[in-house]
Amino acid sequence: MGAISQECADLLHTATLAHVATIGQKGKFRNLQRDPRIALSSVDSSNPYCSLEIRGKVVRIEEDPDLHFLNAMTKKHLGQDTYPWSQPGEEHFVIVVQPEHTTWPLRKP
Repeated sequence: MGAISQECADLLHTATLAHVATIGQKGKFRNLQRDPRIALSSVDSSNPYCSLEIRGKVVRIEEDPDLHFLNAMTKKHLGQDTYPWSQPGEEHFVIVVQPEHTTWPLRKP
């Protein structure tokens, strides 16, 4: 896997919208348990010509029962200390992906 340009690698550390795709009809968590292939993509909101796609395999699924990871992402993306839409009985997981292929086209407008 080649190096990702720094401008596009910054997408991994910013509050940007990402798309996740799994293999299966409905793209749900159970698909990853059956087939660990996954793809993630994101586009820089300040430069729509900079995007990042990562395809790989799930190497680990960790439970997040105390919502430590979810709350950290909530703080980063929403500026709130805790996830505001948690419902009783929900289960939360952290999906760890081993990248196998990356694409980061960077085109200036």
